[in-house]
Amino acid sequence: MLVDSHVNLHHEKFTGEVDAVIESARRAGVGAMLSISDKIGSTSAIREISARYDFIWRSVGAHPHYAGEHRDLTAQTLIEMAAEEDVVGIGECGLDFYYGFSPRVDQEKVFAAHIEAAQETGLPLIIHTREADELMLSTLKRACNKRNFTPLLHCYTGGLKLAEAVMEMGGYISFSGIISFKNADDVRAIARRMPIDRIIVETDCPYLAPVPFRGRRCDPEHVVHVAASLAETLGVSHEEIAEVTTSNFFRLFQRAGFEGNGEHIVDQNIGRNRQGIEK
Repeated sequence: MLVDSHVNLHHEKFTGEVDAVIESARRAGVGAMLSISDKIGSTSAIREISARYDFIWRSVGAHPHYAGEHRDLTAQTLIEMAAEEDVVGIGECGLDFYYGFSPRVDQEKVFAAHIEAAQETGLPLIIHTREADELMLSTLKRACNKRNFTPLLHCYTGGLKLAEAVMEMGGYISFSGIISFKNADDVRAIARRMPIDRIIVETDCPYLAPVPFRGRRCDPEHVVHVAASLAETLGVSHEEIAEVTTSNFFRLFQRAGFEGNGEHIVDQNIGRNRQGIEK
């Protein structure tokens, strides 16, 4: 079983096809997914998808591209939104100085609210960072010194210094279809330096389709190819990558791995996920 740790099924590119796309992913061996919030206005659409499937969880938050639209977003609002039982993470949030779609001051302010929400709720912080390594590193270090939280570097393409620092903080790192790209040697080099018990996989669908699907819409089922590229990069079997990354996902997103009675529903051998989904 594989887990796609970052899907955007509410995106307009999936309109009218969400159920078929999910079913296709299930047939390919994708046993669970995490549906990611890009902005607060998407919450209802994301919640509706998650509510239909007991193997799909969701996050709450606002992407740095939309920080300018969320400059008044507070940690308390995120904390209240995260109280719903299918919410397992805070984000996607962070800093993106490559595109600069939102002013830096707004990005920093909104990111700080997400960090505070992660600290208060104990939920992982799903981080988008691009061309912002130094500020991201100093921001995370300063926050961790005040109060613990668990950062996840999503779809990581940054430098080794930031990645290693986040691992030292007890964080995790996620690789997308980029790891299969011919010119992604730097990403593969980072993957080889990361502890294997901190790595998870994602598609970030509908973006970043892996080889051999580049140029097409990315679907959750393509996480199989992401995992295959990661396995090749690390010199391990596909089966080992599937088992390790699934175990890592449920260790990180602990709310996804427990029923309401506190019983853990993913055993140490990754035998099952929610509602008895078989490996």
